Amino acid sequence: MQDFRKLKIWEKSHLLTIEIYKITGSFPKEEVFGLSSQMRRAAVSVPANIAEGCVKGSDLEFGRFLKIALGSASELEYHILLSKDLHYLKNADYEVLLASVIELKRMIAVLGKKLKADG
Repeated sequence: MQDFRKLKIWEKSHLLTIEIYKITGSFPKEEVFGLSSQMRRAAVSVPANIAEGCVKGSDLEFGRFLKIALGSASELEYHILLSKDLHYLKNADYEVLLASVIELKRMIAVLGKKLKADG
């Protein structure tokens, strides 16, 4: 069992989640139970699945949780795009969030492939 807090991928996903919480706090009030909630849920799912996968007994199980995290990251990527198109996000915030989620997806995919190669 490894400490998920020592994984760079977990740290990056945790920081992205914090940013999502900060940014969605300024979304219109009618989005509290809509897009804002969906973005927060998807963002939280990424580090939570990485953390849960870390304590599973095998690389195969960890890989399964990474796939779930990757799906949540892709969902978040779409929510970020939609938020920009609805003018809830400034272009600068959009660019930063998009770059972060794309980098995170790449990191998840690389780790998943490494687990397969090692397993």
